[in-house]
Amino acid sequence: MYEEAPSRDVPGAVLWRTTERGGSAVLPDGCMDLLWVDGRLLVAGPDTGPHPAGEIPGGAFAGIRFAPGTAPALLGVPAHALRDRRVELADLWPARETRRASGLVEAHGDAREGLEALARTRAATAAAPDPLAAEVVARLGAGEAVAAIARAAGLGERQLHRRSLAAFGYGPRTLGRILRLRRALALARAGLPYAEVACVAGYADQAHLAREVRALAGTTLRAYAAGADGAKSETPEPSGSRTTA
Repeated sequence: MYEEAPSRDVPGAVLWRTTERGGSAVLPDGCMDLLWVDGRLLVAGPDTGPHPAGEIPGGAFAGIRFAPGTAPALLGVPAHALRDRRVELADLWPARETRRASGLVEAHGDAREGLEALARTRAATAAAPDPLAAEVVARLGAGEAVAAIARAAGLGERQLHRRSLAAFGYGPRTLGRILRLRRALALARAGLPYAEVACVAGYADQAHLAREVRALAGTTLRAYAAGADGAKSETPEPSGSRTTA
């Protein structure tokens, strides 16, 4: 069982819950999640490749998935410090703050509502996300080159890379590859012919698409389209995509 819905209070975020424990993988989507698992708060950092769905032990999972570039300000940790990691919130926050956060989530009958309340509370006092992050995501989504994005922002490419590391966990080229993959997977799942998927999503050809799917998702496009993808697959950007933790 998997359910998700847009957050009403946290812009761009998605609330989800699942009891699925299959062998499918969590695929990269440019997002970070705050998880509630059997009474524990954890953070799922930004992924650069597939992660096994069962790597976090637990029975029932709830989460809030933050739009790309928005979680570091709320969590107080640069995204690159959490890249490809699953971390207990207690390892990131002081003990008193973690206990307060856990109590807030537990006070809600639905853990998703508690996670949303926690994110809302943090947002009221935390620094704002890097304003460049949303622009980078939008421009990459429109297919702009990294050099052009840097020029538009009035930055050098190295400066853009440093800010992207803090906001997304990796540089803009990697983020662009992941966002392009998400578009391609959505088109393939909708039944578009693979050659057309490659063209519409911005790949050089179908072979290029196949290499990227294998490199970033650890699977083939045919297997994904047949439903063997598992995690992080179906919600449109910028909120991220379906997650089975």
